[in-house]
Amino acid sequence: MSKIIMTKQYFKELAAFNEWANTLACGWIDQLTDEQWNRTVVSSFTSIRDTVLHMISAENAWVERFQKRSEVRWLQTAFEGSKAAHVALWKQTSAAFQTFIEGFDEALLYTPLDFKRQNGEAHSIPYYQLFAHVVNHATYHRGQLVTLLRQVGFTGVQSTDLMGFYRLAQQRTESSSE
Repeated sequence: MSKIIMTKQYFKELAAFNEWANTLACGWIDQLTDEQWNRTVVSSFTSIRDTVLHMISAENAWVERFQKRSEVRWLQTAFEGSKAAHVALWKQTSAAFQTFIEGFDEALLYTPLDFKRQNGEAHSIPYYQLFAHVVNHATYHRGQLVTLLRQVGFTGVQSTDLMGFYRLAQQRTESSSE
């Protein structure tokens, strides 16, 4: 595989997109009844709550790996918080990912991070690939979340597509230059 040229700016944009899209999703979650939040609706996970908790758990685990924490918490096995606590934790985790990217040394993008998966398998993958994975993983599950929300009768969703994020950024730039 030929070397792909990546920049910190690109990942800053992706992290900002991820936080924006997750914040939109948190707004939807805030509007759900507890029954909708916990209702069995099968996709990759058995409910909206379980899907959201998986997303938070994965993003948090990556942030902790990036920070070289010796023990990575897998929140999915232990977190029992309320819906509001899930939303707060999701916003906090997305902000932590964005903060990590903003402070990351661009010279290290191609440096592999040694880590272990939850099952103990050891891996070594360049940061740029892991950063892309974190955003892609969240995008994948946000798509599932939209379907799950519609299945429980919530229709107040909107696009969390990357192009939508870029269009909004362009509109803000154009209106600030007027």
